[in-house]
Amino acid sequence: MTATTKTVKAPNYTAEQTAELVAAYVATPTRETVDAFAAKFAKTARSIVAKLSREKVYQKPEHLTKNGEAVQKKDAVADAIGAILNLSEADTDSLAKANKKALKAIFEALANSKPV
Repeated sequence: MTATTKTVKAPNYTAEQTAELVAAYVATPTRETVDAFAAKFAKTARSIVAKLSREKVYQKPEHLTKNGEAVQKKDAVADAIGAILNLSEADTDSLAKANKKALKAIFEALANSKPV
């Protein structure tokens, strides 16, 4: 019989590196922080993001439209129009099939109008 020896894997990040990374990212949770630490620790940005995720502090970046606005789903706009007009769920679902630009224009017009 042969004796098996278990090799211990060296950690990718020391406790000090992890503490520094987490403290800096919590203070400024931006991609620039991730990129700075990737260069500092000679790791990939993906590795830094993975470490922050394991430490449960990573915040997924918010997606923006070409205009820099937050992405808004057509269903949400249709639901808002349906609530203003007291439409049934079936009518609201049908409204959601319209063009997003048209839905936003209708919503803005309704939101800015005065009740009759």
